[in-house]
Amino acid sequence: MKKCVIFDLDGTLADTSGDLIAAANACFDGMGEAVSLDPLADAGVALRGGRRMLTEGLTRAGRMDEATVDAWYPRLLEFYGESIDVHTRLYDGAVEAVQALRSADYAVGVCTNKPEALAHVLLTSLGVRDLFGSLIGADTGPTRKPDVAPYWASVDLCGGRREASLLVGDSDTDRKTAAAAGVPCVLVTFAPEGDAVRALNPEGVIDHFDELSGVVRGLIG
Repeated sequence: MKKCVIFDLDGTLADTSGDLIAAANACFDGMGEAVSLDPLADAGVALRGGRRMLTEGLTRAGRMDEATVDAWYPRLLEFYGESIDVHTRLYDGAVEAVQALRSADYAVGVCTNKPEALAHVLLTSLGVRDLFGSLIGADTGPTRKPDVAPYWASVDLCGGRREASLLVGDSDTDRKTAAAAGVPCVLVTFAPEGDAVRALNPEGVIDHFDELSGVVRGLIG
């Protein structure tokens, strides 16, 4: 088994916020609500997931209701799946960083809170699915991040050594997941949270993917 690097997807490998927000706004249009999320200002909301976007929009409209969120969440996933890669782009240097880790004999995988099927479609569409030895989504097992089980599943599936693994992410969810696993966490500053992630005291921070290999070597060898 190999030393292992596991990546979050949304906000870490790719900026998916534009397509997520488009799906949420399609829902608000369908509801007849005169509210919409802004692709730039609400990018951070988008990367917290579909339910968070619906909750935010309905709250702004003064119509927040959990039953409405529950009813429209499946429709949001449908809208998103129909237009999953219109605005989405991989962050600069992401592919090269993953390829460099593979060349250095690290196992690499993905652990995301996006539904597994949608994550598979997106990574395939972006041309990078084959770079990763594992893909664990929010619905692959009974729990999702920050529960540690999905992280361990991703490590195990790609042939990684648990005690020599780390998680690359962009949020407090990733920080909590790594802490629960007792492994290092590297957070990126190029997602919507920006430099605010430094306050989470991760073991590593990168401003660009070209810094990742050096940080990984420093943390797990």
